[in-house]
Amino acid sequence: MAEFCSSDAKANMESSLRRIVLGLAFFSLTVISAVGGYILAGWAPLDAIYMVVITIFGVGYGEVKPLESSTLKIFTILVIVAGALSVAYTVSGIVQAIAAGEVHKALNLKRMTQTIANLNAHIIICGYGRIGQLLAERLSASRTAFVVIDSEPSRIAAGQAQGYLMHLGNAADESSLQAVGIHRAKAIATVLPDDAMNVFISLTARELNPRLMILARGELPSTEKKLRLAGANHVVSPTTIRHLQNINSDKKRR
Repeated sequence: MAEFCSSDAKANMESSLRRIVLGLAFFSLTVISAVGGYILAGWAPLDAIYMVVITIFGVGYGEVKPLESSTLKIFTILVIVAGALSVAYTVSGIVQAIAAGEVHKALNLKRMTQTIANLNAHIIICGYGRIGQLLAERLSASRTAFVVIDSEPSRIAAGQAQGYLMHLGNAADESSLQAVGIHRAKAIATVLPDDAMNVFISLTARELNPRLMILARGELPSTEKKLRLAGANHVVSPTTIRHLQNINSDKKRR
């Protein structure tokens, strides 16, 4: 059902883009034809362009020259009708494109939320900085189910572009941890550059899931004891993290 809705939203987006292109093409043709018609009627090019602009956009300044002949009056009526229709058609395409884009984003968010809700025995990564990205890359390569929590929308977008399950929120909040299935998870990695946050997240995660395996990052040597008291099973130091990064970089160069 979600795939069908996504395809439908994509079709609507393509339809709206076609409508915009056709509307602009029809509008351009109307303007060129109208200007050419007034020039053929003996008007100066600038007067013809001015007349077309105030006619199509309904400015209401009055005619540049009196419309004495019936032919010119009928021609002006056709210009008004064609211009109004082309503008309305283009604007409707733009509105449809915006709506289709919002619907598509909403469907993607709903599908991702449903996928996260179905996760079981997965890993939660708190923070999508350099270390979080490294962990996500390694877990993805090993086909291990995981979800990432981060409070920065730009990082969420970057993770989604990689095809990862992302959740926008504060990992220190119980609601965010519950939203990513903390009760069903088998492990959590809190790798924020803030030791105090990592301690608090470890404490909260241990309270929510006593069976959880907790991996925590500790910048300062004195933080390890606090992290273990908070419930962390493993504490990773910056030196170890840099070693993992170097290994990963060497693999990429090979």
